[in-house]
Amino acid sequence: MRRFARTLTAFALATTVVAGTAGWASGTTQRAVTGPPPGSAAWRADGVLGRELPDPGRARPARVQNFFRGLTAAEQRKLVERHPSVVGNLDGAPLELRYRANARALQASQDPRYAGLARPGRQILAFDPRGRGQVAEVFGDLRSARHVSVVVPGSDIDAGTFDRRDDVYGTPAGMAKSLYAETGQGNAVIAWAGYTTPVGLGLDAATGGLAEAGAGRLTRFTAGLAADGLPAPSVFCHSYGSVVCGLAASGIGATDLVVLGSPGMRADDVAGLRTGARVWAAKDDTDWIDDVPHVEVAGLGHGTDPADEEFGARRVPAEDAEGHTGYFAPGTDSLRAFAAIAEGVSR
Repeated sequence: MRRFARTLTAFALATTVVAGTAGWASGTTQRAVTGPPPGSAAWRADGVLGRELPDPGRARPARVQNFFRGLTAAEQRKLVERHPSVVGNLDGAPLELRYRANARALQASQDPRYAGLARPGRQILAFDPRGRGQVAEVFGDLRSARHVSVVVPGSDIDAGTFDRRDDVYGTPAGMAKSLYAETGQGNAVIAWAGYTTPVGLGLDAATGGLAEAGAGRLTRFTAGLAADGLPAPSVFCHSYGSVVCGLAASGIGATDLVVLGSPGMRADDVAGLRTGARVWAAKDDTDWIDDVPHVEVAGLGHGTDPADEEFGARRVPAEDAEGHTGYFAPGTDSLRAFAAIAEGVSR
């Protein structure tokens, strides 16, 4: 009966949104950036090595990894110099080459939004300036890490807001840095803002289109980590990022899937995710996401609340997290629990 009542509420809400705010919602509609990285056409046409280069749009990460293993250091360096935007975003390419390629691409960029990302010492694993911009950054030594975590953010995140100074723990860089500081040596954390996120609370945030596009990109990204011989990751998904993770769950090879402040994962329960990962959920009582109807009607809404007992996820304590973006704040019980999951202590 409770679920039926919530369904009726959600349907009424959805009807109101579509009928009464369609103009506003269409103003915030985003077009997902998908497909191969910028510069791919020039890459495909380049015969500098005297052999065909792997197609960035079709070659699987394992094929890309095997290709780079067959190159000399000089040949690898030549590709970084000629095609930094491709090498820097090519899942399956060696980590060290991607860092160098993205540093080169960022240094060449004239966009002031990316000046901070170009600072020496940052380990930028992906940088795609198309649209609002997409970024992935590594904290820690990914090559030697025994445990790897990936943080997937929610709405209003792009290359310009990746590590903004306000609302720090609502940003991918802020969440990842906080988790890394809590775990320390032997661990590495990746802040992955590798998909087009919704802007505001329009129809994009209420539907799954951007999440579906993001799920494909997240699946390919984690396949690239596996191809490079890295440990299977724990994946932490915030807000709309948990919709992305729900759709990608069966294909990302995660050991643990942790959602926080989730509007739903487009699944009725853990079994519906079709994953062997342990699934965890955190929700603070002061999080406004609790006011969102956790149902899916006519494509609007994202389904059952993962923090509900009926969903079947393991509960992460979050009593002292504050609001929608307080889960990674230092000193909180949620952050301590996240660190234990990341380090395998809670398995």
